[in-house]
Amino acid sequence: MTSSGQRWNPLALAAVLAIAALALAALALAGCGGTHRSEAGVSPQPKPAGEGDVSAIAKAKADSARYPYTKADVHFMSAMIGHHAQAIVIADWAPSHEADASVRRLAERIINAQQDEIATMQRWLRHRRLPVPALSLSNGPRATEMKMKMGGHPSASSGQAMHEMLMPGMLTEAQMRQLDQARGPEFDRLFLTFMIQHHRGAVSMVKNLFGSRGAAQDETVFKFANDVSVDQSTEIARMEKMLAAFGPAGSR
Repeated sequence: MTSSGQRWNPLALAAVLAIAALALAALALAGCGGTHRSEAGVSPQPKPAGEGDVSAIAKAKADSARYPYTKADVHFMSAMIGHHAQAIVIADWAPSHEADASVRRLAERIINAQQDEIATMQRWLRHRRLPVPALSLSNGPRATEMKMKMGGHPSASSGQAMHEMLMPGMLTEAQMRQLDQARGPEFDRLFLTFMIQHHRGAVSMVKNLFGSRGAAQDETVFKFANDVSVDQSTEIARMEKMLAAFGPAGSR
């Protein structure tokens, strides 16, 4: 029976069985190759009702059969979700903290870009039946101190513990509080300083990924990681120029 109560027709049932056979074959091939599917280090989780579709999951399985993902890939895609989430929270403070118009425009670009990227990472994990971090994007100094839970039923060895600590470049609770208390020119300088720190951390995460054996062979992971490195390196240079133009504290 399907979730809607209708019976599978013979052709649909045959297609599902074929997909299952391909998945088993992929596991066997991965076990013989240099990169093992078991390296992901996370047990597949039951798919929540209503998420994804058969064709997308089948494509993900086919992609992973050609280019098996590794533990480093899963770590990167999971951890970067929380990393992006903190950037969105502090960028969202710009209007309420009397930021300069140029800083507000930058913040809007960061929010738009990183929201889309979070969706990409969540989709990649979900289509591979891997735990997907659930985010809490509430405002406040403790908003993104990794208030994340892994989807499904994570074990003690899952990525949950990883998300309870800060990723490279992320603001500490003290830095979040300092930024939240700032207004006007003081906020602008702190925002740029902290976001440069944040972006550099993301770039270092990409370097760590590319330096991991067998990682980033998956097409989506490679393209996404490369885009993060290029885009955030470009934004770092832009923010450094903006920071220099604002001058030292107390100059405006």
